[in-house]
Amino acid sequence: MKKILLLLTMVIIAVTLLFSSGCKNSTEPEITIPDTTGGPVVRKPNLYLYPTSVCSLSVKIEFPLGGSIVESEPYYYDGWYVKVDPSGKINEEYDYLYYEAQCPEVYQYDYGWSINRDSLFNFFTNNLLATGFNESEKNDFIEYWIPILTDYEYYAVFPQYSAVIEKIIQLKFSIYPDNILRLFYVIEGFNSEQMISPPQPIPYFDRNGFVVTEWGVILK
Repeated sequence: MKKILLLLTMVIIAVTLLFSSGCKNSTEPEITIPDTTGGPVVRKPNLYLYPTSVCSLSVKIEFPLGGSIVESEPYYYDGWYVKVDPSGKINEEYDYLYYEAQCPEVYQYDYGWSINRDSLFNFFTNNLLATGFNESEKNDFIEYWIPILTDYEYYAVFPQYSAVIEKIIQLKFSIYPDNILRLFYVIEGFNSEQMISPPQPIPYFDRNGFVVTEWGVILK
């Protein structure tokens, strides 16, 4: 009788261990899914919309290499569904669509500028206008970013034009714009001037028809 009870006890223990391990085959390899959403946050991309007439449209953001929106205004949900007039006013309330997103680190560092802190105002003023942004869009950038960039003597600035940005963050519209201008700056602070290869020519932008413009910053 004691032998039978001992045998039953051993069977119960064996069954318990089997189920607690999830019936997993010990020879089965571990499956890991790579995290493609890591990387620096693209801060405060401002997305301006200028249709040729009042219209309702949807705007959606896609991340070909992985990524996610971490903040937005108005709230993104599964996209923005907005009414826009030619002045750029959105839903009779917003001047631009705002979001921040975390994306993989695949930006270009082959060329750019090393700018003294005291010259940042003039640099960004001239560069944004030369790229194709208007006075209002330029002023939004200056008013937000110049007060932030004060901790270092020099700042390395690497421009990311549409060809780079499209690999990371894509914009989808229900009514597609005639011309889209996109520019992100990767900005990193230093206490000495950096040797950086001079920039390539600024891509031409035709500001006609239904125009969309966007600027943003990756602050290192």
